[in-house]
Amino acid sequence: MSVSRIIGVHARRVWDSRGLPTVEVEVALAGGGRGRAIAPAGASCGSREAIELRDGGAAFGGKGVARAVANVEAYIAPALIGLDATDQAAVDARIEALDPGPAFAALGGNAVVATSLAVLHAAAAASGEPLWRHLARSRGTCPSLPLPEIQIFGGGAHAAKRVDVQDFMIMAPGAASFDEAMAITAEVYRAAGRCMAERGKLAGVADEGGWWPDFASNEDALDMLMRAIEAAGETPGDRVVISLDIAATQFRDGDGYRLALDDTRLDTDALIEKLGGWIDRYPIAAIEDPVAEDDDAGFRAFARAYGDRVQLVGDDYLVTDAARVAWAAGEGACNTALIKVNQAGTVSRAIAALDAAKRAGWGTIVSARSGESEDVSISHLAVGLDSGQLKVGSFARSERMAKWNECLRIEEALGADARFAAGAPLAATWWGQARAPIRNGEYA
Repeated sequence: MSVSRIIGVHARRVWDSRGLPTVEVEVALAGGGRGRAIAPAGASCGSREAIELRDGGAAFGGKGVARAVANVEAYIAPALIGLDATDQAAVDARIEALDPGPAFAALGGNAVVATSLAVLHAAAAASGEPLWRHLARSRGTCPSLPLPEIQIFGGGAHAAKRVDVQDFMIMAPGAASFDEAMAITAEVYRAAGRCMAERGKLAGVADEGGWWPDFASNEDALDMLMRAIEAAGETPGDRVVISLDIAATQFRDGDGYRLALDDTRLDTDALIEKLGGWIDRYPIAAIEDPVAEDDDAGFRAFARAYGDRVQLVGDDYLVTDAARVAWAAGEGACNTALIKVNQAGTVSRAIAALDAAKRAGWGTIVSARSGESEDVSISHLAVGLDSGQLKVGSFARSERMAKWNECLRIEEALGADARFAAGAPLAATWWGQARAPIRNGEYA
C-alpha cells in the first residue's frame, strides 16, 4: 500500500484576517502523512479568476462558506480517495473534471484551492521533506529566497479607496540576504509610521497591514514614502526602490479612469503619461496593473513606453492563467506575472502560469491576497518554485508576518546553500540600469 495514497479529505469553516469565514481542508494519507491548507480571499479580484462560493443570505454578510465546505465533503473527497498525493497533476485533473467550467463556479474556487494546496502539503509530509524542498526536488529546480515586495501604505480596495492607488510598496534589491531585506523593511515601515504621526496623519493600518492612508493626493503618498525611506537611513533608489500596485480596474470609469483623490478623469494615454511622470520622478522599479484588465491597448502602450525601465506586472490582467500569460507575452503587454494560487484554483494551474511566464523570459511574483490566514503555503511555493519575488502585504499583522518569518526559517535551514534572488528579477529593468539615486529634496 502506497504511503502517499489519499485515504481521507475533510473540510471545515475557519476564519480569515478580516474575520470572515473561509475554507480549510485537511488531507490524510495511508502512511500517516497529513496536509492542511486554508483558502485566501481577495478584495480586488480579476473578472476571469476562480470564483469563491459564498452562501449569500444574512449570516456573515452573505460571506458564509457552508456550501463550499459541503462540496468538499460530498464531491471532492470521494473523488480523491485512493489517488496518489504525489501526483499533483492527476489530483488537480480529477478536481477539474468535477467542475469543468473555467472558474470553478459550481464547486467554489475556495473549496478547490484549499483542497489542492492540502494535497501538496500531504505529499511533502509523505516525502519527509519541507514543502519548499519537496517542490524543488520534484521539479528539479534550485530553491531561492525571494525578493520581498512589501506594502508600506495601503490604498484602493484595501483601504476603503481612501487613495486610488492600491499598494505603495518597497523592495530592497540591494540587500545581501532575505534577513537583511526584512531588517531594511522594518526600519522603513517604522519610519513611515513616525512620519505619519509627526504630521497628525497616523490612523491605524489598512487591510494588509500597511499604514492607513491620509493623503491629499496620490503623489502625496509617494512623497511620504520617499521621506520614510530617508528617515530609515536609506537613499531612495540605492538599496531600496518603490513598487506600486495601481489596480486600475478599480477606478475604471467608462472608457477612461477616475482618480477620485485627485478629482481628475483621465483617458488611457493621460493615465500612462501620469504614471510615466512618477517613474521619472521617483525610484519606481515595478508597476502592477497600470491600466484596467480590459484595456489591452493600454497595456501594450505602457509596455512600449516603460517596459524596459520597470517591471510591468499583470495581476487582474493575467489572473494566473497560463494561456493568458502566453498570449500577453506574444502581444508584448507585460514582462512580469503575479502568481496567486487561488486565482487559478489549483496548484497545477498556478505552476503552469509561472512556467509560461518563465518561458517568455518574464519575472514572476508569488502573491498573497488581502484576506489571509496563518497559512504559509506561498512562502514555500516562492522558494521551491524559484519565483524570484514574493508579495505578502505589509510588515504588520500576524497573517503577513507568518509568511515572512517562514522564509527566514527556510533561509536558516538552507544555511550556506541559501540563495537570495535579490536583484535577479530586476536585472533587465530599473535595478539593472543602476540609475542614480534620487536624493532628499528632489521629489518634494
